[in-house]
Amino acid sequence: MGKILRRTFLIGTGLVAGGLAVGYYAASRPWPNPLEDDLAEGEATLNPYVIVGADGAITIIAPRAEMGQGVATTLAALVAEELGVPLDAVTIEHGPASGAYYNSAVLEESGPFPVFAESFAAEATRSVSGKLGEVLGLQITGGSSSVRDGFDKMRHAGAMARHLLLAAASEHLGATPAKLTIEGRDIVSPDGARVSIGKIASAAAVLTPPAEIALKDPKDWMILGRSQKRVDLHAKVTGAPIFGIDVDLPGMVYGTVRMNPRLGAGIRSADTSAAEAMPGVIKVVRLDTQTGTGFGVIAKNTWAAFKAAEAIEVVWEEAPYPADTESIMNVFRETAAGSWNGSSYRDDGDVELAFADAPADSVITADYEVPYLAHATMEPMNATAQFGNGELTIWAPNQMPTILQTVCAGIAGIKSDRVTVNTTYLGGGFGRRGEVDFAIYATLLAMQADGKPVKVTWTREEDMTHDTYRPAAVGRFRARVADGVPQALDMRIATPSIMKSMGRRIFPSMPMGGPERLLTEGAFDQPYTIANYRVTGIETAMAVPVGSWRSVGNSFNAFFHECFLDEIAAKAGQDPIALRLKLMANYPLAVAVMEKLAGISHWDEALPDGKAKGVAFTLSFGSWVGEVVQIAQAPDGIRIEKVWAVAEIGRALDPGIVTAQIESGIVFGLSSAIGQAITFSDGMVSQENFYDYDAMRISQCPQFEVAILENSQKLGGVGEIGTPPSIPALANAVHALTGQRIRSLPLNREVNFA
Repeated sequence: MGKILRRTFLIGTGLVAGGLAVGYYAASRPWPNPLEDDLAEGEATLNPYVIVGADGAITIIAPRAEMGQGVATTLAALVAEELGVPLDAVTIEHGPASGAYYNSAVLEESGPFPVFAESFAAEATRSVSGKLGEVLGLQITGGSSSVRDGFDKMRHAGAMARHLLLAAASEHLGATPAKLTIEGRDIVSPDGARVSIGKIASAAAVLTPPAEIALKDPKDWMILGRSQKRVDLHAKVTGAPIFGIDVDLPGMVYGTVRMNPRLGAGIRSADTSAAEAMPGVIKVVRLDTQTGTGFGVIAKNTWAAFKAAEAIEVVWEEAPYPADTESIMNVFRETAAGSWNGSSYRDDGDVELAFADAPADSVITADYEVPYLAHATMEPMNATAQFGNGELTIWAPNQMPTILQTVCAGIAGIKSDRVTVNTTYLGGGFGRRGEVDFAIYATLLAMQADGKPVKVTWTREEDMTHDTYRPAAVGRFRARVADGVPQALDMRIATPSIMKSMGRRIFPSMPMGGPERLLTEGAFDQPYTIANYRVTGIETAMAVPVGSWRSVGNSFNAFFHECFLDEIAAKAGQDPIALRLKLMANYPLAVAVMEKLAGISHWDEALPDGKAKGVAFTLSFGSWVGEVVQIAQAPDGIRIEKVWAVAEIGRALDPGIVTAQIESGIVFGLSSAIGQAITFSDGMVSQENFYDYDAMRISQCPQFEVAILENSQKLGGVGEIGTPPSIPALANAVHALTGQRIRSLPLNREVNFA
């Protein structure tokens, strides 16, 4: 991995200098089946996704983090469909950390091309980028990529397992495999003879699989394409101990951390004697890591650890960034307004020439900005670790188990194959649990715990003030409008690099260089045709740690792009949907989305006084999504009444989960739009808990109407796609209702919400 990263010029874009930096031997080397190392007596594994027990019970491995998005259900359904067994007849597990569960799709669209680009360079970049995920063994849940990545490989795993089982059973039953069927835990022949799957599984496992195997025609699907009962539903409604914070092990001790609230800074002086003398405290440990500096406490219970952490007397160093929000934002403002060059992933026509002779009354300008945001997961950061005899075991709700394995092995001074990562259910992730800090701290405390497992739980305040935040950003935009359309559009966006910030935390010794598409995704890659069209991302140095937040760069660039497009529509005297349809004319998938959206939202119908609608569109994670938000003026503020959403995703493998995730993404986006912001004072994050960083409440939640289109030849992502257009659609609705064009978030700084 180190060799590859050192030779990678464009980290985060998937491009590698001189082609794939690894040789053919590495790119074509198959990852071993990790299940073979940990089989119980009588168990057999047919591939990395299927285990058969001695009693015929089938376990399907769904190797992506389940954080409420339903991924375990849909991934298991991919295997079960081809295996020919009902979803309720199998057990589903996350499985071990292993390169065999690499994610290619998470990197495929990481290059400087929109999803609709079909040039040789675009296709070659996708191929190389996807291969990089396999070579590195990146087991990642993120980028709305899990189902896209698993769609082919997991169906093939199910089909191959079925082929091997039927081939082995044919020897027992004297019938050709084509005439055999799977019924429950048995394989049955036409004459009624049967054999237990468990009895023939070991024989099936040693058969040579065919080089190719046919998959079911979608018209024959019995599971896929239909809404399924969520496989994690029973455990969650009955309060089963499935989350990281629930881990309970024999002899366990407990811990917490207290890190410098001035992020990235060190310690001037400290006195831990009072904390060490408190009842129940076992040890106080100094922590100096790439993710923060501070102290860890090991105690006999979590409360004792919390109180001891509070009792540490410490003088922290000053922050390596401006001390307050206004000073931080001024850096972004100056960068956006300055002469700094950036990376223009879109630069159509000649923007400078288009503006050079533009009449003054044809040009509009606007500055937009967004704040830092926290992930604010319901389950605070936590991890349990046990270290002894040169081996480390980690139990953690995480989104990157192989990365966790590598990083924590380095922390412990052992090889990666001596680290076991157990991935629990996640009480919310949104990108936050793609980080390594919670596992690093648990590892360091476990190394001081005399072989006992240590469950390290962060306080809510520690979690909120030590996030890896969605970056703040400032945009400076101008457009030339004539003949009812924009003749030129120029967007400059100043924001920090997410990939480089993450790289410093995860692999601090590795160089991270080159441009990054996350700076402008959601703006440069939209299906609009404008003669002169430039979108520039200016990487802005700021030491506040930033990371992936649901929909990543799309979360702010969609706000920038779609609100400014509404301003252009107003300048041009055009209806907002009509203008978008004009500009999208070359992209039939986008047109179909917006036409459907206009229909179901009754866009052209007049609303009574005191009500208004706003619209926005965003192409993200391979899915084309349009949304309309309707609001009404109530006595206590603006009420969000209804949201219509249309999503073109290629194929809805589970319509119920797709709909739920689009609605979830909308609520997530609206929550940020109406009132969320991370601010700074004296170099420290001001928000500490849900009382000052709240989310949309049930009483505020709108009605939803979601339409799913399946016209695209490409499978799109789902988990994040509802978020980007929800934010500008609401802002555009507020303008339609009040006449206020609010260009900075959150909106409640200027209007009240009921």
